[in-house]
Amino acid sequence: MVLLELMRNVLPVVQQQMCMQRCLHTSTVLARVQSGRYKITINKDKPLTYEMANPPHYLAHRKSWNAWNTSNIKDGNRPSETAVEDMFIRQFMKGTWHNLFASEVIIKRQHNIIRIAGIITRTIVPYKIYFLTGYTEELLSYWLQCPVKVELVTIDDKKEVIFKYI
Repeated sequence: MVLLELMRNVLPVVQQQMCMQRCLHTSTVLARVQSGRYKITINKDKPLTYEMANPPHYLAHRKSWNAWNTSNIKDGNRPSETAVEDMFIRQFMKGTWHNLFASEVIIKRQHNIIRIAGIITRTIVPYKIYFLTGYTEELLSYWLQCPVKVELVTIDDKKEVIFKYI
């Protein structure tokens, strides 16, 4: 009984104080768009690929996403599982194809097939590239429980993928 009377008397005071604390914000508006952009160097000697050269607001217009997933289909994987699998695939490719990728690893999920694409340099002999392709496809197919297809394009030097300097 005493607790109810105390609550009736204290509650309006607490509500008034909270209302007075939230009345006005006087901070400045920070509308600068800075994320996803690369800083221009003084000598303009920083190389950028086509993926890096496009700012984030051109993502759907000039280029595409680095990962295509179909997690919104019925009984499909949850987006969190897809994101973890994509991180695992990228780390596996980085470790297996050490210092060979000249571009980003592109992951495309179509129905139950995962296609992994990218541009690599021709610094190792072709039979090693074929071995690594088969090795990657077999291990990822076993671990992810779905068919995996690796699609690669080779170039002579990493300088061929440079789009511009900033």
